[in-house]
Parts: sequence; structure tokens; C-alpha cells
Amino acid sequence: MDQALLPFGSQNNMGRFTRSCGTRRSGASTITILNNCPSTISAAILVITPSFGSGRRLESGEAWTLNMLDSSVGHIWGRTNCFFDSLGRGRCETGDCRGVLNCQDSGAPPVTLAEFALNQANNLDFLDISLVQGFNIPIKFSPKTAYGCSRGASCAADINRQCPTELRAPGGCQSPCTVFKTNEYCCVNSTMK
Repeated sequence: MDQALLPFGSQNNMGRFTRSCGTRRSGASTITILNNCPSTISAAILVITPSFGSGRRLESGEAWTLNMLDSSVGHIWGRTNCFFDSLGRGRCETGDCRGVLNCQDSGAPPVTLAEFALNQANNLDFLDISLVQGFNIPIKFSPKTAYGCSRGASCAADINRQCPTELRAPGGCQSPCTVFKTNEYCCVNSTMK
């Protein structure tokens, strides 16, 4: 199955997240990340299973393709206002991962996450957009498959513009859990009724 991941874009110039699902041949998938923002983004990926992390600077319209194992589980995010030296050391305003281009850890909040789990239960792939770590840029999934997999997910709202004052951060909007650290916002020790 080939996956094309196109998550980044501004509200007016929204990126597309495309997935091409087909017959599984080699037990591998391809994920392509495209920067559809009008400015430079430093894309990052952290794969939990199997363990793998990386990053790449993407100019507007530039793509980055990665080969993934079918059982891969992880997330992708865009980092903004990044500056790295020739050794890949530096900082990003949002989504920074310990000052390196090639991420080996999750990005620092606020960051919008595109999450994926490939070839899981019943050979299904799962994808979502998460704001658990806050929001920095819009992301959109738009799957395209040979067998009708076309429902996607997106967060296209301009959350930074709508962000409450107490959650505002440079380049993004923090989650209430990150700021307030209370059970009410962090879902710690909560029960469903």
C-alpha cells in the first residue's frame, strides 16, 4: 500500500493529506509529506513502532518521501520558524525536538499532530489529527484509494487567531492541559458517566 501524506497548509492555502491504498505487496508503505504552506516548514516524523525519527526542511511546495513498514505507528508534525546550522542543530518556535533537525523525540507543544497506525487490527490503517499537544498549523488528510477509502480528517480552522489569551504561545495555541495541568483538562483519573 502506498501512502501519500500531505499535511501542511495555511487556512487559505490548505494542504492535502493524500493516501493511496492498494494491494499490499511488499509489506511496506510510502509516506510523502508536502509543505503546502506559503512559508518554509521543518517537517518531523517520529515512528514509535519500529523506533525511527527524522526531520527535513521543506520550502513551500517541496515534498519529502519516506518508506515505512506496514506495522508503523507514529506521528508527523510541522515545525515553524526554524533555524539549523550545517550540523542540524538549532531551534524552532513551534514543534521543536530538543534543538535538532532529525527528531528522535516528540515536538514541544504547541504542535498539531497527524497520527497514523498502518496495517493494524483486521489489516486496517488508522489516521487522525490531534490537538492534544496544542495547535501550530492547519493539517488535512485526504485519502485516495483504489477501493474507495476517501474519508479523511482535517483541522483547517485558524485556531491561532481564535486562541484564548491564557493559551496563546509564540506561533501557536497551547492545550489547556499543558497550561493548567489539572484533571479537568488533562483527563487524569477521570471516569465516563
